[in-house]
Amino acid sequence: MALGKITRRAFLGLGAVAAGGLALGWWRLTRPWPNPLEDRLGPGDVAFNPYVLIGADGSITVIAPRAEMGQGVSTTLAALVAEELEVGLDQLRVEHGPPAGAYFNEAMLADSQPFAQWDRSWMAEAARAAAAAAGRTLGLQVTGGSSSTVDAFERMRKAGAAARIMLIAAAAERWGAPAHALRAERGRVIDPSSGRALEYGALAEAAARLTPPADPPLKPAGEWRVLGRPARRVDMRAKVTGAPIFGIDVTLPDMLFATVRMAPRPGARARSADLSAARAMAGVRAVVPLDTPMGHGFGVIARDTWTAFRAAAAIEAEWEDTPHPADEEAQFAALARGLEGEGFEMGGAGDAPAAFAAAPPQEVLRAEYRVPFLAHACMEPMNAVAQLAGDRLRIWAPTQAPTLVQEVCGPAVGLSAEDVEVTVTHLGGGFGRRAEADFALYAALLAAHADGRPVKVVWSREEDMTHDAYRPAALARMRAHVRRGEGPLALEMRVAAPPVVKSVLGRTFPSLPAVGPDRPILEGAFDQPGAPLHARFEGVPVDLGVPVGFWRSVGYSFNGFFHQCFMDEIAHAAGLDPIEMRLRMLSGPDFAPARKALEEVARMSGWGDAAPGRGKGVAFTLSFGAWVAQVVEVSARPEGVRVERVWCAADPGLVLDPRNYEAQMTSGIVFGLSAAMMQKITFADGAPEQANFPDFDALRLDRCPQIEVRLLQNAPRMGGGGEPGVPPAAPALGNAIFAATGRRLRSLPFGDAVKFV
Repeated sequence: MALGKITRRAFLGLGAVAAGGLALGWWRLTRPWPNPLEDRLGPGDVAFNPYVLIGADGSITVIAPRAEMGQGVSTTLAALVAEELEVGLDQLRVEHGPPAGAYFNEAMLADSQPFAQWDRSWMAEAARAAAAAAGRTLGLQVTGGSSSTVDAFERMRKAGAAARIMLIAAAAERWGAPAHALRAERGRVIDPSSGRALEYGALAEAAARLTPPADPPLKPAGEWRVLGRPARRVDMRAKVTGAPIFGIDVTLPDMLFATVRMAPRPGARARSADLSAARAMAGVRAVVPLDTPMGHGFGVIARDTWTAFRAAAAIEAEWEDTPHPADEEAQFAALARGLEGEGFEMGGAGDAPAAFAAAPPQEVLRAEYRVPFLAHACMEPMNAVAQLAGDRLRIWAPTQAPTLVQEVCGPAVGLSAEDVEVTVTHLGGGFGRRAEADFALYAALLAAHADGRPVKVVWSREEDMTHDAYRPAALARMRAHVRRGEGPLALEMRVAAPPVVKSVLGRTFPSLPAVGPDRPILEGAFDQPGAPLHARFEGVPVDLGVPVGFWRSVGYSFNGFFHQCFMDEIAHAAGLDPIEMRLRMLSGPDFAPARKALEEVARMSGWGDAAPGRGKGVAFTLSFGAWVAQVVEVSARPEGVRVERVWCAADPGLVLDPRNYEAQMTSGIVFGLSAAMMQKITFADGAPEQANFPDFDALRLDRCPQIEVRLLQNAPRMGGGGEPGVPPAAPALGNAIFAATGRRLRSLPFGDAVKFV
């Protein structure tokens, strides 16, 4: 039980140093995680390790145990193995594999500590090591934090290298030849001296009897043939041909269909409900009350999804009111009150309060910024299939956290996590939303009323958007001591927002208390390069009663906007060029990647060239280990503002697939611009007002700017790609609007103040 508590806290980034220290001691007393493939082998199949399986028919399967949600991770992870196994991606099958501790993600926890990316002090490194040990020891399998490739980079290459060495050794033993004289190529072991060759499949069983190398050497980057080059996506054919690969596509024999109707106000229950009309509808099998820490309402099981939708709409219920602020005005008033109280500090330098006390009042610049709640708005609505038969629960789900699904769903139906089998499908969008377990939990609970038959639970679009774990609304108050011609001498940021980690923990493991500061409130503020001599960053958690969660780039999504727009204000107050001021602040070798990214984006965009009626804005954000600078150009027209072009220079340290990484940057830019221009979730009478895409639109092709991405590889450590393109988009756009129109917009979405054309 104590180990379980450590697991959950570590997963959520809480008290990771303490948890990791305990876990490290535990790790020394336990063996490595078993290979989960061994229980699934057919006759003649060989699992060299948790990542490499060679079938009796000679087929090669690579396990890529991270959720594929369009970001191309299954291709890149497979390429790590293929490079060392000496095969092409065209020779592989790629599968997600079963949930298992062997597929732990240690990088996500290591990078969630309250230290800046460039901070390599003993304290920062000790915290990262302890958190990594917790993830490794406790087998946390989760896709998030742009950590999948970083986490797998060495581990999966070693899996491929170990298998290759064993196959060569088996061939050497069969031929009586020295292993060092043989080579592997395109799935065969070759003896150059005789021309003999054997396919991997013919050697697999003999190779599996050999002892795996403890620490196989890896190929230097100069010898790579697969990595570092654009790769054809392994899932492309399935997607363009409409293959049934997503959760919503799952079809099983004798399957029932279901949906949910949850309370419209977060945390509310039904005071009373008339279920008679729904139960009497032809084709309805059951209407089931749902009472969970994740939500309260009803599930409807029927012969088909449309019948379930109609029956759910027929439920007549009187719902409880909410004790929390019921609308946007009241919510931001609560955040403003929070800023008057005490919070927690992260990072910082010097003595900011003393610096401001000594600053002339005319040199102090102040600003207040705000952002709204945001939905994930995945194209594939929440769904899962569950079947409860005897003492076994089977779940098919598009999930980012399969081991979390096991831990939550098993006990909910009276089973242990080990009694839950999870099949992970492709995700039709994730963005952090599918790291939640609610959609799988509701399916498991409804499966308990299906007499052993599988039940496919599909949420309506409206149910999905109004019952999200939203990106938090946030309010920031900032001040800077700005001297003309010099820039900022002191900086203070205070940010109030609902705490993400506490919210996730509260609905996932409500018996466990949240401990420690909630990092997402301040990430993207305290950990940015180039702070002035005196800087103070304070976060204030304010619970607004709205469930919040991990949204693509999490706290960086709003703090990037706050921080980088205020930096633009400081530059103009100091009479300095915004890029030049940032470069002045980025002295020292630690910040070289930031300088080079800003210099490159300035060259790409022709930064100093001003066209009549147009304006350019710049922003830089370091997030998830990637140093990303963006310039947005807009035109101010009589009919409104048009976003014309975006230039992006991104440095993740090492680019494994340039085409895929560029696509991720482009995707993040479009995602960030969509939120900046038009998206918001507002509340009325305690309930979300936006319920479908007409209310929560995204950037369409006719308004999408031309986007140019350039990739750099100067950073000393590898960073992620799925999220870092998002944070600079909003501030670069805001700064461009100021440059073109003279209007300084401090609230998102900008579409509330300007018309985009």
